Amino acid sequence: MAGKKAKGNRVQVILECTEMKNSGLPGTSRYVTTKNRKNTPDRMELKKYNPILKRMTIHKEIK
Repeated sequence: MAGKKAKGNRVQVILECTEMKNSGLPGTSRYVTTKNRKNTPDRMELKKYNPILKRMTIHKEIK
């Protein structure tokens, strides 16, 4: 049986700090996590710790 493999609902996404990108400082803060496509169809946005800025910042999902 050579059937098509179904895509799972859980996908791996990369979260990148928005404040580092706008500040122009070198380096980036990125996190890798998973999300459920059915529960969160939009882009994810979480507050995560940025070790370069040494504080919590908003991290958005990138493609």
